[in-house]
Amino acid sequence: MNRLSKIQDLLLKYIYEQTESGIERSYPLSWEIVHIASAPQFAQLLAEKRGSDPELAAIATAVHDFGRVVTGIQENHAEAGYIPLKEWLHQTGIFNEKEIEIIARASKNHSSKEEVGTAVEEIVKDSDIVDCYLHGHPITKENHRRRLAKVKKELHLP
Repeated sequence: MNRLSKIQDLLLKYIYEQTESGIERSYPLSWEIVHIASAPQFAQLLAEKRGSDPELAAIATAVHDFGRVVTGIQENHAEAGYIPLKEWLHQTGIFNEKEIEIIARASKNHSSKEEVGTAVEEIVKDSDIVDCYLHGHPITKENHRRRLAKVKKELHLP
């Protein structure tokens, strides 16, 4: 099993454990499951096109909403998930410290769509927006619409 598949499997198990938590959620756990499966696929392709590490970009994209899974809350979920995600990634034993920081920082910064970050951060932000768009979620924030338009232009899409 490759590292992306392994981390998705572990994250699905973690999400399953959350089903009994009883916390109120901004998004249903079923959306989190769909999102951790589909968004990384686009991230891999985007990373290949941009000359970035497809595996690391896909993994960072798979776990980018860890804060929302943990807290159930959309507001500030990216920052709230930073430390718990680092701890969880460390516990998996799959990544070295540098990789953990790259993944966790991309997750922490993915909600700051108007700011430009590292190559992996940008792929996570773009994959998040595109995945939501492809699943029919309304893209209401202007900076999100601009980012979506930029990615569509990059890929020569209407």
